[in-house]
Amino acid sequence: MATKNYRIEKDSLGEVKVPKKALWGAQTQRAVDNFPISGIKMDFPFTKSFITSLGLIKDAAARANLRLKLLPANKARAISRAAKEVWKEKHHDQFPIDVFQTGSGTSSNMNANEVIANLASKNSKLNIGPNDDVNMSQSSNDVIPTAIKISAHIDLTKKLYPALDKLINEIQKKAKSLKGVTKTGRTHLMDAMPIDFSDELLAWSSQLSACRNMLEVIEERFLELPQGGTAVGSGINAHKQFAKFFAQEMSKILETKRKYIPSNNFFHELSAQDCTVQLSGELKNLAVILMKISNDLRWMNSGPLAGLSEIELQALQPGSSIMPGKVNPVIPEAVTMVSADVIGNDTSITVAAQAGNFQLNVMLPVIAYNLLKSINLLAGAMDVLSNKAIKTFKVNMKNLESSLSKNPILVTALNPIIGYEKAAEIAKKAYKSGRPIIEVATEETELSETQLKKLLDPSKLTKGGISK
Repeated sequence: MATKNYRIEKDSLGEVKVPKKALWGAQTQRAVDNFPISGIKMDFPFTKSFITSLGLIKDAAARANLRLKLLPANKARAISRAAKEVWKEKHHDQFPIDVFQTGSGTSSNMNANEVIANLASKNSKLNIGPNDDVNMSQSSNDVIPTAIKISAHIDLTKKLYPALDKLINEIQKKAKSLKGVTKTGRTHLMDAMPIDFSDELLAWSSQLSACRNMLEVIEERFLELPQGGTAVGSGINAHKQFAKFFAQEMSKILETKRKYIPSNNFFHELSAQDCTVQLSGELKNLAVILMKISNDLRWMNSGPLAGLSEIELQALQPGSSIMPGKVNPVIPEAVTMVSADVIGNDTSITVAAQAGNFQLNVMLPVIAYNLLKSINLLAGAMDVLSNKAIKTFKVNMKNLESSLSKNPILVTALNPIIGYEKAAEIAKKAYKSGRPIIEVATEETELSETQLKKLLDPSKLTKGGISK
């Protein structure tokens, strides 16, 4: 690196060459040099919320320290203004550190401290230090767990919930439009009793709604902030009121409906990530639900001649480089891949969360990375599933009716009248001969064709109960 392209910065270990135009300092540069591992920066490609949360934390901390008269007003205002530039995403390119770094995330915390200190110093002409001023009343050990909670909360409320609510709404609208449409039910991928198409879809929305409710329960824990625990949970070097004032200031900045509060046990918050494990587990559950919905859509769309062909998904792109005219269920396939990734992310988070040795978890950056990735991937997947699959698929009524007319399992409705054994005999004969169940039942029982049509009416069988 040519001399003109860098400047010399110093830290407790000595001198470091830093790019001349960089806002960061020595500690950030050491981390850049030490961790050329993945190329994935903490300014994640799928969300800006983690770096945003670091800016928010430094802003709220400066405001709290001002209220406590620990930080002069001119310095506090300068830090707040600089921190606001960070959480407004004006300097995210100044966060170059790899995800796979020191396990506490100290490098990323110091990255924020150095950037904000440099900005604040330049703008105010004051000498503002990254440790003594920007990091006042804080430690990396409580900053990074707080950043995980705030960034996850931001992405949950601004991205995941809207996408989830939209998907639930689209499924319910489609279900309403298909009310009264009867189709063959399936268990073990085998023909079963008929169902109303709307009931199949409403089962999906019920799953999603239950997941939504559980996410809201878990979300409450993400309003309880670790900030104030400092190094080990004792709150050393922080005012006794700092945690309370910090939470108040964070709530003001974000204008949240539900207020942030200090955790009731900082030792818990710094040493463990169980709330993150809980959230990741429910995100995994959501991924499993989306995989089930997507696979159901794929099965119903299969064909068009040799499959079920109950529905027709919107044709979005040619499906084969060699087979002309082939159109594949690309949206459900993409969603299932997202689901697989989220399930894997949950495993990473689970393993990382157990690394809470004594008073600190030492895998915090990778927890943040995988948690935020899951939230954002799921939000994006649900959006395309809503718009390009649920909203647009069409029902093939001809195939639904044809399958129903040949379904030997309809004879189940005759069990209370003719008994299981006789019903099984009729079903086998109908299946073997390829004849409608009513035709065979007319021959094999004393029931009239009129009675059988009434008893075996697929639309009535979707209502349950005992046929009479």
